[in-house]
Amino acid sequence: MDAGTEKGGDILFEQFQALGQPGVYTEERCDEIRDLVAEITALKREKNAIVLAHNYQRPEIFEVADFVGDSLGLAKRGVDVTEDTIVFCGVHFMAETAKIMSPDKRVIIPDARAGCSLAESVDADALVARRDELRRTYPDLKIVSYVNTTAEVKAVTDVCCTSSNAVQVVENIDSQNILFCPDENLASYVAANTKKHIIAWNGNCYVHHQIRPEEIRRAREVNPGIKVIVHPECRADVIAEADEVASTSGMIEFAKNDAAGAFLIVTECGLSERLLLEVPDKKFYKACQLCKYMKMITLERTRDALVTGRDEVDVPRDICDNARLSIERMFELS
Repeated sequence: MDAGTEKGGDILFEQFQALGQPGVYTEERCDEIRDLVAEITALKREKNAIVLAHNYQRPEIFEVADFVGDSLGLAKRGVDVTEDTIVFCGVHFMAETAKIMSPDKRVIIPDARAGCSLAESVDADALVARRDELRRTYPDLKIVSYVNTTAEVKAVTDVCCTSSNAVQVVENIDSQNILFCPDENLASYVAANTKKHIIAWNGNCYVHHQIRPEEIRRAREVNPGIKVIVHPECRADVIAEADEVASTSGMIEFAKNDAAGAFLIVTECGLSERLLLEVPDKKFYKACQLCKYMKMITLERTRDALVTGRDEVDVPRDICDNARLSIERMFELS
């Protein structure tokens, strides 16, 4: 997404009105967004910086993003760019992952309070203690950690995974017994698609965990023929209602390429808004919740981060190095 292209106020207003949020994207607010986009674009040039934005961000954040995507894909983008400052519009563990992948670059998050209930459900000491306990019964046990974890957890992990490659990583790792951390729902999805023994950590994403199957059924009744795309962080009874189970990037690809004209996007609402803006000839409905942490990131805070350099993300070098190994093993296994 080219953040250097300034959009006219009328076009911006018409696009954001299509999101169906009356009172949020007024003409006055769209004018403010246009001014902030121009200001941030100039600051990026001045500070030799890029903006990476996760799929769940506010739609106006996409207007200043150089790249939009999932957390690991964005971290990989950060490695390849020549700019020495990365402003990561996402939650804290995502900015940490960008720092792990680019330890010599400066990584800033617009609001350091933007945490993650899933990442916070496990810490490294507790994970190591559980691993050592389980290895008395399962000597070959390995830890597979979802990338939605802190740098410290990644550093004590055997191999990381994403929602799109979790099954493949588990299938290819040289162990029959896996401690899967921290998402119990993704662990359940993996267990249903492998013959290996999966021991799940007791954690979940509160946004996905509170979605219920009856919401999906109601949507199908109101919109016959709608395609339902569900994120694997959802509960098993929600996944059972899906036409397609996919990561955020997989959801985008499926929705763009499938012949259907209407989709129910079962994940955080930001992804539906991105699709509404990018694929205006199709209809996208929501069975989702807002992530309060993702929505802490605003254009105003993004601008201020560029001006002040506040909320820089720091990961000690030894943790960085060990965490990067678990990510590199993921690439090898997937």
